[in-house]
Amino acid sequence: MKNYIIKRCLIAIPLLMCISFFCFVFINLIPSDPAEVALRVRQTPVITEEAILQIREELGLNDPFLIRYVRWLGDCLRFDFGVSYVNPARTVLGEIGRCLPATIQLAGFSLIFVIILSLPIGFFCAIYKDSLFDRIVRSVVFMTTAMPAYWIGLLLMWLISIKFDLLPTSGSGTIKHLVLPAFTISLTYISTYIRLIRNNILDNMKEDYVLYEKARGLKERTILINHVLKNSLHTCIVAIGMSIPQLISGTIVVENVFAWPGVGKLCIAAIFNRDYPIIQAYVLMIGTLFVVFNLIFDVIQYITDPRLRRDVN
Repeated sequence: MKNYIIKRCLIAIPLLMCISFFCFVFINLIPSDPAEVALRVRQTPVITEEAILQIREELGLNDPFLIRYVRWLGDCLRFDFGVSYVNPARTVLGEIGRCLPATIQLAGFSLIFVIILSLPIGFFCAIYKDSLFDRIVRSVVFMTTAMPAYWIGLLLMWLISIKFDLLPTSGSGTIKHLVLPAFTISLTYISTYIRLIRNNILDNMKEDYVLYEKARGLKERTILINHVLKNSLHTCIVAIGMSIPQLISGTIVVENVFAWPGVGKLCIAAIFNRDYPIIQAYVLMIGTLFVVFNLIFDVIQYITDPRLRRDVN
């Protein structure tokens, strides 16, 4: 097991390096001159060549590309992502740190929705396969998977907040403000995991061990809950783990629909203001989260599933 963990960690390091390199390259491929953008954002009345050269020297843009990348990567490893173009008095890390708790709160609440809704619904869809309940759920799953998050958010806002006046349309601060955006984010994932759990349970119900346990006289409820459901969830561990960074990155649209003060809203504002350091830091953060969570839950699945250890050995 130790060798497997070390191997996975060693694979993750070059992957993180590639993510950082592409993040730096794509931002630098934008045709706008960052120095000129910085001057416009700072509302400099007259932009002269001398001012642009001064800002380029200040931002280190006159150095060769690879030197700038190595310097930027070294700063990132020290959690120094530079300063915001919009407000040079604020660091990028400070801006992300200010908005990140709200995004984590929203993503965490969405994950709770995903788990408490998809698990029982997927289980009962498998148990009552092809029943009216199963057909209705599969129809709803098919429709909600195809709906974009912003459209679902606007529909829920119109129905729940405007028509029935049950929850606020925007803002933050209370659980009521959290329910609508969290459910909007989680709805697509709920649909995906209902389908995944249902299919896994149906596949496990065809395995030989289920037949043997029935022959031993075990109750069907015991077989389904203690064995079939448990074995079915093993394959969902990595998928659920990957949902965490997906939920965090997926808040970018919903946060702007519901005016939720998170990192997604900060990133959209940075895109409109061409605040390149914040955009770079956001893309790097999301890419790193995907790699790290994939590594963590890959190791967890390897530890909890003896079949994987047997295959590796």
